[in-house]
Amino acid sequence: MKVGSPELEITRICDELETWGLTPEKIVGKHKVVIGLVGDTAVLDPLQLQEVSPWIENVLRVEKPFKRASLEYRHGDPSEVVVPTPNGDVIFGQNHPVVVVAGPCSVENEAMIVATAKRVRDAGAKFLRGGAYKPRTSPYSFQGHGESALELLAAAREASGLGIITEVMDTADVEKISAVADVVQVGARNMQNFALLKKVGAQDKPVLLKRGMSATIDEWLMAAEYVLAAGNPNVILCERGIRTFDRKYTRNVLDLGTVPVLRGLTHLPIMLDPSHGTGKVDYVPDMAKAAIAVGADSLMIEVHPNPAKALSDGAQSLHPDRFDEVMQELSVIGNAVGRWSETPVAIA
Repeated sequence: MKVGSPELEITRICDELETWGLTPEKIVGKHKVVIGLVGDTAVLDPLQLQEVSPWIENVLRVEKPFKRASLEYRHGDPSEVVVPTPNGDVIFGQNHPVVVVAGPCSVENEAMIVATAKRVRDAGAKFLRGGAYKPRTSPYSFQGHGESALELLAAAREASGLGIITEVMDTADVEKISAVADVVQVGARNMQNFALLKKVGAQDKPVLLKRGMSATIDEWLMAAEYVLAAGNPNVILCERGIRTFDRKYTRNVLDLGTVPVLRGLTHLPIMLDPSHGTGKVDYVPDMAKAAIAVGADSLMIEVHPNPAKALSDGAQSLHPDRFDEVMQELSVIGNAVGRWSETPVAIA
C-alpha cells in the first residue's frame, strides 16, 4: 500500500479480497502497510489486483515456496520479534541491538540456574537459556529434569528479570512450556517435526527455530513456514552449526555465510549459536565476534558456573568470569557496527 493509505481503505480492500476466496494478512511495517494474500493466487493477474484501489502501490507475486517467510512477502521490510520480559520489552530484529542469550545447556538445580541467570544478566545478556527437556544422541545421557526444571526457570526469571528461552520436544508439553517460557525453542533434531511445528505455531509465544544439523537453507525456511502458516508470526531463526565431512576439530561447522544468504531470502530475525556451532569453549569467543560482524541479530552462548562438572555440554560452556570478558570483547565489534546496547544496571 502507498504511504499514508487510509485505514478504512485498507479494511475495504481486505474485505473485498475475502470475497474472492483469499485470506488477506495485514502486515504493518515501519513506513507502510503490506497486505499478504494467501490462497489460490496462481490464476490472479497482478494488474487486476492493482485496479482494486488507487492506494495500492505495487503488486508482487511471491515466487519462493516459503511464502510467509519470504522477504518478498513483506516487500523487503525486515520483521521484528518483540518479547516482553520483567526487565522490559526486548526486540529481535535487523535494526536493533544484538540480543545476547546465555545460560547452561541444562537446568541442574535452583541455586545453579538462579546464580547463572544473575551473572549473565549483569554482563549484559537479555535472556536466559536452559534446557528442562534435553534431546540427547544417547539414551543414557542426561535428559534434563523435565517439568520440575520449568519451576526452576520460573524462579530464575523472578530473581533476574531475564526472559526465558527453553526447548520443547513433544507436542504434549507445548502448553506447560509456553506457560513458563518467553520464547519457545524448537531444537535442531525437531526442525522437521511437523506436528510440533504446527503446535508451536498455534500458541502465541515467539518461536526460536534451530537449523537441523543436516538441513539446507530451503528446508529450514520451509520449517519456519509451518510455524507461520499455523498463525504465529513471531519466528526467530537460529544457525547452530551443520555437519560436514570434517568433524575432527570442531563439533559442527558454524555457517556464518547463512546470515547474508538469509538476508536476501527472509524477513525473519537471525540468531547464531557459536557454542553448538564449534563445541569447544576456546572457539566460542571468536565465532561470536564473527557472528556480530557478519550481521547476526542475536547470539546464544552457553555459560555454566562449573563447566568441568556440567551434566551436558560442559566442553563448550564459558565460565561466568570468561563470559564477562567476552561480553566486553563483543561490545567492541557491536559498537563498531552500531548494534550494541548500553551495559544494563544490575538488579539486586
